[in-house]
Amino acid sequence: MGLNLKPIDLHREERQRSLLGLSLDDMKQLLEGLGQPQYRARQLFAALYRRRISSLDRLTEFSKELRAKLDCAMKISPLEIDRVFTSGDGTRRYLMRLGDGERIEAVWIPEPRRDTICISSQVGCPLACDFCMTARLGLKRNLSAGEIVAQVSIVLSEVYGEGAQPPHGVNVVMMGMGEPLLNYDNVMRAIKLMSDPAGLSISPRRITLSTAGIVPRIYDLGREPARPRLAISLTATTDELRDKLLPINRRYPLAELMRASREFPLEARERITFEYVMLDGINDSDKDARRLVRLLSGIRAKVNLIPHNPAPELPFHSSPLERIVHFQELLAARGLSAFIRRPRGVDVAAACGQLAARIELPVLSGAEPGR
Repeated sequence: MGLNLKPIDLHREERQRSLLGLSLDDMKQLLEGLGQPQYRARQLFAALYRRRISSLDRLTEFSKELRAKLDCAMKISPLEIDRVFTSGDGTRRYLMRLGDGERIEAVWIPEPRRDTICISSQVGCPLACDFCMTARLGLKRNLSAGEIVAQVSIVLSEVYGEGAQPPHGVNVVMMGMGEPLLNYDNVMRAIKLMSDPAGLSISPRRITLSTAGIVPRIYDLGREPARPRLAISLTATTDELRDKLLPINRRYPLAELMRASREFPLEARERITFEYVMLDGINDSDKDARRLVRLLSGIRAKVNLIPHNPAPELPFHSSPLERIVHFQELLAARGLSAFIRRPRGVDVAAACGQLAARIELPVLSGAEPGR
């Protein structure tokens, strides 16, 4: 499958029909057009992003007449929940329907000390990674900033209740459908909205962007005044193998990717996360471990070892746990921090690499059906 990296975007008028995705300045212009003072924009911004109202009827600061005018011209959210699949481990996969009928997915992952929301940045994905279900969809279009932010807002309200704040904070990871750096402007606009102290107030330090290696955009990201943490999907230690598993490597090979990683500006104690999907008999040898250490030499890095998550359509199997542990030990012995990521939501196709906007659950060997 060839790579189609050309961005596909919504029409301008489609983007503007939802309130989520508008900045404070956008809201000032909107309300000024309705003859309202600027403080009304601050009220609207706080209601949408901090209180996460789901209906303009809850905007009691506004008169009924003003609410009716807004309701006639705009809707709050550009997407809605279609179905929710709950895993035996508590993970929830949200199938969401967009205004044009397309579907995307978001995942809520509960943890004792923090919760994580995994969100999508595109409908489908153009990168054709060999081990990922989302790649089978191809790219349909980019998501707007509002569609990105709405995933977080809707999941927060669905889990905790409208306006309620998570008891121990929340992390956001852009590791769902799509390649975030191929939808750069909308993703950065969404991050700015998510991190606004007057709105969702999620620190950029709690937002992680995962890329397969769009090198020019990694440099752009490093120049942003407020940026998310960077994660890079690596999964191979040679160009020959990475060309096959992640075809974007043919455009931005390992030498270029590693150079961009070494030059990426990091804050104190910050590290780049390198994600390494463990594929049985393909990338899990002792030689691979030693090459990985050499590859990341000079980079302030940590490695997440990810057991490959099954899908009937994918011809791969995860490395056995004992092989993953041995791989981790080889890295640690050479001074490279490595962590084994525990799969979450596998039984409802919510795990890493499984997202494909499924309406019905796939039949996975050894997995229990979702509730």
